[in-house]
Amino acid sequence: MIHGKNYIGSALSAEGTVTFQTFSPVDLQQLPEHFVQATETETEEAVAKAAKAYESYKKVSGKQRAVFLRAIAEEIEALGAELIERACTESGLPEGRITGERGRTVNQLRLFATVLEDGTWVEASIDPALPERKPLPRPDIRKMLCPVGPVAVFTASNFPLAFSTAGGDTASALAAGNPVVVKVHPYHAGTNELVAGAIIKAAEKTGMPDGVFSSLNAIDFMIGQKVVLHPSIKSVAFTGSFNGGKALYDLAQKREEPIPVFSEMGSVNPVVILPEKIKENGESLAATIAGSINLGAGQFCTNPGVLIALKSEETDAFKTALVEQVRALAPQAMLHENIFKNYEQKMGDIFKGKVVEKLSESDIEASALKGRPAVAKIGGVDFVANPHLVEEIFGPFSILIECADETELMDVLKNFEGQLTGSVLGIGNDFAKFKSHIQVLQEVVGRLIFNGVPTGVEVCYSMHHGGPYPATTDGRFTSVGVDAIKRFVRPVSFQDAPDDYLPDELKNANPLNIWRRIDGELSKETI
Repeated sequence: MIHGKNYIGSALSAEGTVTFQTFSPVDLQQLPEHFVQATETETEEAVAKAAKAYESYKKVSGKQRAVFLRAIAEEIEALGAELIERACTESGLPEGRITGERGRTVNQLRLFATVLEDGTWVEASIDPALPERKPLPRPDIRKMLCPVGPVAVFTASNFPLAFSTAGGDTASALAAGNPVVVKVHPYHAGTNELVAGAIIKAAEKTGMPDGVFSSLNAIDFMIGQKVVLHPSIKSVAFTGSFNGGKALYDLAQKREEPIPVFSEMGSVNPVVILPEKIKENGESLAATIAGSINLGAGQFCTNPGVLIALKSEETDAFKTALVEQVRALAPQAMLHENIFKNYEQKMGDIFKGKVVEKLSESDIEASALKGRPAVAKIGGVDFVANPHLVEEIFGPFSILIECADETELMDVLKNFEGQLTGSVLGIGNDFAKFKSHIQVLQEVVGRLIFNGVPTGVEVCYSMHHGGPYPATTDGRFTSVGVDAIKRFVRPVSFQDAPDDYLPDELKNANPLNIWRRIDGELSKETI
């Protein structure tokens, strides 16, 4: 039963007078439940609870926090069909996609639990004292990663589970020892409420402090701004548009104490198709790329928004095949009417001039809120002169940049700003011949993919889902995978500290039996 209230820690609250409803892109109507927007007072209470909870939660052992994360995963699974149905209704995404996303959500919670149980993630380092060293003795210096304080998480519109209430941002922040205050995305507030309730249940069952998690409903920007500006909030995680992420970043820098904002703001994810590959596999490539363009109605931050190839007869054949593939693509429901309208507007704007040529769009009639897949073309020289024309269009759209020769290809690649991914498709001598071009692309991407499309992000130890600005506000960090935890910690050195004051990770006896770097060498030895 959806109640529409805010979670101020474990307490339900609905003091406000502003309400909103979610919208079903499936039924094309508002859903009946009313959600009460948090007031400034409730927002203040949520952050105050988080700050108080931090004082005890930061001292909770990694193994206890792992129990908490595993309990969250179990409570989410216990929601069963109710969660799947609600997420499908609010997002328009098919059951299979939501079921898979739930699996990813609980799996990444359990992955962080495993990381906490291992303990090595704190990067414990010990340089024992050298009192006899000449000309000066060395003090005992020990270092590890420590939590930073309450984290504000802004949920994403296109992943109602995996990048939302209990998604990677929340999971990694809680794993690091930080309470979380979630600002609900109004597109899937019902889904959020169900998951938020699961987190609260898990916190209570595992004895976590009240305030370790709060969830605030909001339809406008006021609540999000107040959270970011609150002096007790120590960092922010956001997934969404460039305008939204940049606005939060700028806001955070105006604070008396500026704080980091880890915004993942989208990307066009250029896909470079090299000559031998397009000659050998042009037709099959067209089918693969068309499917990637339309996957999830193109509503992925890793959608292949730009294709790049050299002009040739083989490229012409590829274009012909791609045109036919796109014509046969079935339009899919987009997440919300606002996203659909924005897609339609940007699609119209890009063709207003004579620089971009439409190659093809779906021949299948699209009902309301279903984005019609389309592909376009621009010349390499025209792109270099008008790089603004190749900006992210959130939806099932991609533009092909045709380059006259290798020099023009290099000029095109040098004109790309930061991206989440870049893909290179080649065979035979392609990679050796175009190595310098690939290296240029590598400079502006967070993940370089060979012979694969960018859609699909594996949650693992080696994943980097980030990229240079403007793909993210800090390309040194990832929002997916184990290293996402590093966004919400800071290194602390302890010099000549008494052993009984030190955290267990740095004690002489190594009670956690973790790997530590002692005098530069990895070891589990005691000191």
